[in-house]
Amino acid sequence: MFVKLCGLRTEADVAVAVETGADAVGFVLTTSPRQIDVDLAARLVAAVPSHVLTVAVVRGITAAEAGELALKSGVQALQLHGDYLKDAFDELAGQPFGLWRATALGPDTDVRAGAFGEETLLIDSPVAGSGEQWDITRLADRRPTGKWLLAGGLSPETVAGAIEVAQPWGVDVSSGIESSRGVKDHGRMREFVAAARG
Repeated sequence: MFVKLCGLRTEADVAVAVETGADAVGFVLTTSPRQIDVDLAARLVAAVPSHVLTVAVVRGITAAEAGELALKSGVQALQLHGDYLKDAFDELAGQPFGLWRATALGPDTDVRAGAFGEETLLIDSPVAGSGEQWDITRLADRRPTGKWLLAGGLSPETVAGAIEVAQPWGVDVSSGIESSRGVKDHGRMREFVAAARG
C-alpha cells in the first residue's frame, strides 16, 4: 500500500515520515493552515532521501504559478488540487516533475488515473484538508482505475477499513495525523503508516 503523509512543515515531521517508511511526503504551498513558503519547502525537500517522493500541493493558482513553485522547491511531483482543467496539465507537461490530479468525486469526475495526463489521481473529500469523512461507498459504482489514492477523513483508526471498502492503490493523510490544525503528531504518523500497511 502506497502511503503519502501530507502537510509536513518541519524537519522533525520529515524525519519521522521517512523513518515510518512513507512512500511520499507532501508540502502545501498555497493558502492552508499547513502552508509553508517555497524557501522552507526547498530546505525540507533537500532533507528527503531520493526513494521518498516529494510532492508540492497547490490549489487556487494558475498552472504557470504552480509550475514555478514546484521548480523553486525542487519537488519530484506537483499535485494540482481542485477544479483544474486538462489544459492546466497540458501546460505543465514536459516539466522535470510528475503531475498529480486531486479532486472530489462529483457526477462528472473522470476517475481514470491519467485521463488528464497525470501520473497519479487522488480522490478527496469535497472539503480538502478538513479531516471530514465522506461516503466512500460511492466509489463502488465509479471505481477509479490506475494509480489512485484515497484521501479525506482518514486516520490511524479508519484507514484499514477504508482500504478494505475502496481498494485504492494508495492512501493520503493530513489532518488525521495532527494533534491540532496544522501540527503533526509524530505518534499518529507512525500509527497511520502501520495501520495502512497492516
